[in-house]
Amino acid sequence: MTKSRDQGTGSREQGSGIRDQEGDRMTLLLKSAMPRVDDDSDLPRDLWPAMLRRMDEQSSRGAASVPWFDWALAGGLVAFAALAPRTIPVILYYL
Repeated sequence: MTKSRDQGTGSREQGSGIRDQEGDRMTLLLKSAMPRVDDDSDLPRDLWPAMLRRMDEQSSRGAASVPWFDWALAGGLVAFAALAPRTIPVILYYL
């Protein structure tokens, strides 16, 4: 794809040298774009205790914490089934 390769006037070493330079340039660009990750890098704090607290809070709320949108969807589904009873098998199929 290089000029010397397409026209046949240059040597093969010139074409591979250009590709090596482009590869080196790409490597430098990638290294500068990505932050260095060390093996001994740790998070500033442990996230697992916060996750356990959140799970405990959600389990203590129980079934009373169903979002309003879920109730609205269920109500709409019941109303649709009451208006068009033929759709009940289709709805049950997709559940």
